[in-house]
Amino acid sequence: LSDLSEIFILVFQYILSNTSFLVLENAIEVGSAFEGWSPREEDITYRLLVPLKPPRGHIFHLELGPVWLARNFYIRVELVCTCEMEQPVGETRCFLHDPEEEQRRNEDPNILQDLCTDSYLDVKKTARFFQMFMRHCWRALPISAVHRLTMLPSDRSCKFCVTQGWEQRISIELLFGVQEGDSDIFLSSQYTEAAYTPSTMWPESYAVAEMKFFRRIASQAQPDSIHLRCLQLCARSLLGRDFSTYTLKTVVMHLLTTIPLSDWRRRHVLARLQDIMQYLQSCLENKCLNHFFIGNVNMPEEIILPLELRTAEPLNLFQHLAENPDAHEYAQLEFEEL
Repeated sequence: LSDLSEIFILVFQYILSNTSFLVLENAIEVGSAFEGWSPREEDITYRLLVPLKPPRGHIFHLELGPVWLARNFYIRVELVCTCEMEQPVGETRCFLHDPEEEQRRNEDPNILQDLCTDSYLDVKKTARFFQMFMRHCWRALPISAVHRLTMLPSDRSCKFCVTQGWEQRISIELLFGVQEGDSDIFLSSQYTEAAYTPSTMWPESYAVAEMKFFRRIASQAQPDSIHLRCLQLCARSLLGRDFSTYTLKTVVMHLLTTIPLSDWRRRHVLARLQDIMQYLQSCLENKCLNHFFIGNVNMPEEIILPLELRTAEPLNLFQHLAENPDAHEYAQLEFEEL
C-alpha cells in the first residue's frame, strides 16, 4: 500500500514539478486498519493521509471557522513575493513581479485557479483533480498490466480499489491534509458529522496523533495485550447503531492512560470489556465525554499538539446529548440494548 501510494506521489511530483500546483509529501498511514482494530475485518479500507504543501510563491493561511463537535478551518491561499528569497536552481523569478512568470503560472496547472473557490482551497475540487489524475496515471504504470483499478464514489477524498485476478481486492482511501505548524494535527478532507460541510471547510483531524498514540501503547504493552481486541469487539457490537466507533475509540484511549498496561493482558479481557462499558455508561449518565486530544492533561509528551489544544478547555463530545433530552433518552436506550 505504501509503495503504491508512493508511486502515485512520485509521478504527481514529476509531472507537476516547477508549476503553481500543490506539493505532495509522503502519505501517512492512519485509521483503524493500520492501528490494528478494524471493526469490519471482512471489508477493510486502508486510509492514508497525504500532506499538502503550498507551491513556490504561495502560502496557506489557516482561518478558524465555526465550531460544532470539533474545530473546522478554511485554508486561504495567497501569492507572496519571492524576489528576495533564495530560489531553486533555474527558478529566479517572482509570480507577483515578473510578467513572464505570471503568464506561465496562468498557463500551467494553478492552485488558485484550479483548486480554490474565492481563494480558499476547495476539498471537492482537490478530490476531483486527484481522481482524474489517478485514472490517467494508472494506465501508464506497469502494475496496471496485472491489477485492475476501480475508482469509488467520494467527493472529499480519493477512494479506489485495486484487484488482482478475481480474488484479492484492496480498498484504499487517500485523504488530503494540511499540517498545523509542526504538530501531529492536520486539517483534513475527511467527512464530518455535520449534515452539511462546505467544500472549503477542512475539519481538524487527530488521525496522525491517534496513530502515534497506539504505536506508543504497542511499544510499551505486553505481547499478549488485548487493548486492540477489546476495542475491535466493542466497535463490532456498535455496527448498525447510532453510537459512532469514534466514541468507543475515545473511551479506550482514556482508559489506556488511566489503567496500567500490565492490566490489559489476556486474562483481563472480561474486566477490561466491563470497564469500557461502565465508562461509556457513566459518560452517558453525565452527558459528558471529553475529547481525548483537546485540553487533556494526561496527554503523552510524544504527541505534538498546537499550544491552543493543550491549554484549551476540554471539549465535550456528548454536548448534543446535554442540549437535547430526546437524543439523550434515545442514546440511553441504545446503550441498554448494547
